Amino acid sequence: THTHTARATMASVDELKEAVRETLQTRGVLGSVKAQIRAEIFSALDDEAVSRPKPPKANVILDELIREYLEYNGYKYTASTLRAEASMADEPLERGFLAREVNINVAPGSAAEQLPLLYSLAARSGSLVLKAND
Repeated sequence: THTHTARATMASVDELKEAVRETLQTRGVLGSVKAQIRAEIFSALDDEAVSRPKPPKANVILDELIREYLEYNGYKYTASTLRAEASMADEPLERGFLAREVNINVAPGSAAEQLPLLYSLAARSGSLVLKAND
């Protein structure tokens, strides 16, 4: 009977896990919950006592451009994971500094002023037309 009770408990736990997974998926939050858990795991594993080598300037700039894009598009948990994995500061670098670093001139009042700098880089290649609130 002990084995039967253990199997019944395992089955009910498995059923509960599946029901929770389906509910979270139906609500559209399963992906963000998984991303948030990953970000928290990376943060917990990030031992501040161990010094990491300083990343190259190019990596810092690219990470910041990606962060701006992610946050603009509402990918807050993905951005949180990026910040944890890349050991980024909570506050982003100043946008004007980033624009100068990647040689982008953003005209005041232009669509580019409202969009992440990655959009301007893609537009420069001719593969994207910038439109705010498109």
